[in-house]
Amino acid sequence: MFEEELLEKTTVCTEILQDAKNELYLNMRFLDVALHSLVLFPTFDISSCATDGSLFYYQIPYLVEQYKTGNVVVNRLYLHSIFHCLFGHIWKEPGEERTLWDLACDIAMESIIDQLPLRCLRLPSKPYRRAVYDGLREKTRVLTAERIYTLLESAELDPRTVARMLQEFCVDDHRYWETDRKKQPQGMPDENKWKDIREKMETELQTFSKEACEDSKGLLEQLSVENRERYDYRNFLKKFCVLKEEMLVDLDSFDYIFYNYGMELYGNMPLIEPQETKEVHRIEDFVIAVDTSMSCKKELIQKFLEETYSVLSQSESFYRKFHVHIIQCDERVQSDTKITDEKELKEYMDHFEIRGLGGTDFRPVFSYVNRMLQEKKFSKLKGLLYFTDGYGRYPLKKPVYDTAFVFLREDYMDVDVPPWAIKLILGEEDLSEG
Repeated sequence: MFEEELLEKTTVCTEILQDAKNELYLNMRFLDVALHSLVLFPTFDISSCATDGSLFYYQIPYLVEQYKTGNVVVNRLYLHSIFHCLFGHIWKEPGEERTLWDLACDIAMESIIDQLPLRCLRLPSKPYRRAVYDGLREKTRVLTAERIYTLLESAELDPRTVARMLQEFCVDDHRYWETDRKKQPQGMPDENKWKDIREKMETELQTFSKEACEDSKGLLEQLSVENRERYDYRNFLKKFCVLKEEMLVDLDSFDYIFYNYGMELYGNMPLIEPQETKEVHRIEDFVIAVDTSMSCKKELIQKFLEETYSVLSQSESFYRKFHVHIIQCDERVQSDTKITDEKELKEYMDHFEIRGLGGTDFRPVFSYVNRMLQEKKFSKLKGLLYFTDGYGRYPLKKPVYDTAFVFLREDYMDVDVPPWAIKLILGEEDLSEG
């Protein structure tokens, strides 16, 4: 009797969830593949619902009770789990405060759902939710889980505030998430599947679903941030290295066959010897310009300089004698510090102070560097890295050296740079992984 009742309730729950999928699909056709990528799985191991990227777990009594409240609640419940998969929360390494990471993920997903102007998702607006969203948006434009976690952690919230936020935003169980990435292979099938779905969804929203795009700005913004290409900053710096010969034995071009043949034929006279020079990439002359206008935060500038220092301080990255100019500039050049060795780099970082905090104008730096070139203060300037948020006046004329504008923003939205410049977008995690 119990098994028959359980089977009947499972069938009912399947119909409830199928109706939710259908209603969501009719309102957001761009979610078609995503909505049908989870297999429904009833269980008594949890008290609510959960997902691991392939299954949607639900407790039967819980789902039935939620449905009694209304189909909108079930729609939001299922879509919440779908969004966790879309944005890869299941496979991301959580922060040290796991509770805050779970909360950040839930707030991020609920913020998207609350922005969607659809009747099938609409619940009465809650003042507390609006207050939380408004407080977060004062500090970040796009409410990604990573950015929200950083803000929550830095706020040092008291336990009662955290408990209140969990009560408001906690929707599902996260116990099936992959919390230890070191034990898991990179690029797992489910993770790659959802990444592919996410990228195709962004393309569809930007090209074919214009009307849906207008109604889903919050979703599109988070998709854009999540889909942006990650870069290896160390590899990027190689673009600015100088190709030059050094006195090193080049074993890669050495042919042992002719060497051994000569030794056998003439006793102790090889027919070929290793080359005594080798072409290697080294940084020799380099400019790092830092936008110190009020729109750039000191901690982001420091993080960028620290990572740049860690790359330059590797012996294979620069010549024994090199010249790096670190220029701080807002609407005018505020300081120029010349670095010639590791000791000076470290001393500069230890006593770093931001100078400026005015407006933003990129042109003075280029004028200043061009003047130094005319005065022959560089033996061979390969390039200039300009760290900024992108909002300022650019030079019209292309300089004779390579230029890259580097953006370090979790909520980065696209900014046009001159066609002659390289645009590099980094997140804080891109720097810390280097």
